[in-house]
Parts: sequence; structure tokens; C-alpha cells
Amino acid sequence: MKRVAVVTGGTRGIGEAICEALKHAGYKVAATYQGNDEAAKKFTEKTGIPAFKFDVGDFDGCKEGLAHIVKALGPVDILVNNAGITRDAFLHKTTLKHWHEVVNTNLDSVFNMSRNVIEGMRERGFGRIISISSINGQAGQAGQTNYSAAKAGIIGFTKALAQESASKGITVNAIAPGYIDTEMVRAVSPEVLSKIVEKIPVKRLGKAEEIAAMVVFLASDQAAFATGATFTVNGGQYFA
Repeated sequence: MKRVAVVTGGTRGIGEAICEALKHAGYKVAATYQGNDEAAKKFTEKTGIPAFKFDVGDFDGCKEGLAHIVKALGPVDILVNNAGITRDAFLHKTTLKHWHEVVNTNLDSVFNMSRNVIEGMRERGFGRIISISSINGQAGQAGQTNYSAAKAGIIGFTKALAQESASKGITVNAIAPGYIDTEMVRAVSPEVLSKIVEKIPVKRLGKAEEIAAMVVFLASDQAAFATGATFTVNGGQYFA
């Protein structure tokens, strides 16, 4: 029987690449999204992967959304916490609203989704929880106190949950991408983008498919001895 994988924020960017890679590797895949119905429709038409709309920042919404996924595909074996947003500003200009929006979507969602699948994984004796952190959660980034804090929180969450879950056949890992060629990164000005690339030793942006390949490995049986780790995929820009 095929294992079921759920990817939050799965209809665009890195999430879309992860969904496609997991499907190609033989998993039954579900993507979640919150707001962009048009993008979700195009994603499903292109990939054949169902997209489920709910707010991963809302605990009860996650519980209900996951119930729909389980009914459609079966119990969740692999959870990829990928959903994320930015609301960039220096701290003295950051609003409380923007602080909470970023922490809620990027960090609270990891708890919300993980909490709603962990009991089933423990009962079945198998699970993979893979969360997408960031180079800026490791190194920090001016103008991103909210984002860096949330992404750093994912790393601590991963280490703790890995210790709790190892004896139950569940691995818990994080991936910290560097600057990846996505809409989010391409939205910055060409001048800023050029400066970013200059600081990357391999002299290019990463590809979403390169993050997806790491997810596929961590979801596999071959990765059963890897847990509590943060895998940096950043072109050598930062050594953790």
C-alpha cells in the first residue's frame, strides 16, 4: 500500500516541487493551501494531486482539513511542513499584526499539523515529519526578526520532537534552504538579487527540485537513522 504524504503550502514554489517529487517516488500526495484558488486549480490540473484548502495556522482548521485528507487518501505517514510567509521590516517598524502573522503561519502551523498526525504515527509505529526551516533561521537576517525567529523555532521543535518520537519509528528532521529560485525570491529587486547571488559560493540560486530531492530522501526507509537533524541546502552560503 502506498504511503500518504501531506505537504503544507504545496501548490506553489518549493511546495509544488516537493509534491511532484513525492508523487514521482510513489507516494499518495495531498497538498494544502490557504488562499490562492486559481493557483491550486492549476496545480491539480497539472499534477493530478488533490489540493485541500484550510488555514494551517488554525489548530481546529488543521484537524478538520486532515480529516478530509485521511478520508480521501488514508492515514498520514509523511508530513512536510512547508507553508511560510514573509512580512519584512526592521523590528522598530514591525507591527504586532505582522509579527503574529509570520509566527502563526511559519511556526504555529508546524505544531498544529504535527500535533494532529503524531498520535496516529505513534500507534502505527511509523512516521516522517519534515519541516522547512531557512538559512535565515540559522544565520539571522536584518529585516526578518519575525521570519528568522519562526524558522529558528522550527529547528528547536524538530530536535525535541525527534527525541520524543525515535522509539516509535518516527523520524523528525528539518531542512534549511538557502536562497531558492521561487516567486518569493524573484520578487526582490534585480540589484538586491545580484548581491545575494554574489554571496553564494556556487554563484547561483538553488532550485526547488533540489529541496524536494532532500525531502524524498528523508521520507524514505533509507533515512530511518537520520532524526533530529537540520540539513542545510544553501550552496555553501552558511555553514551551521
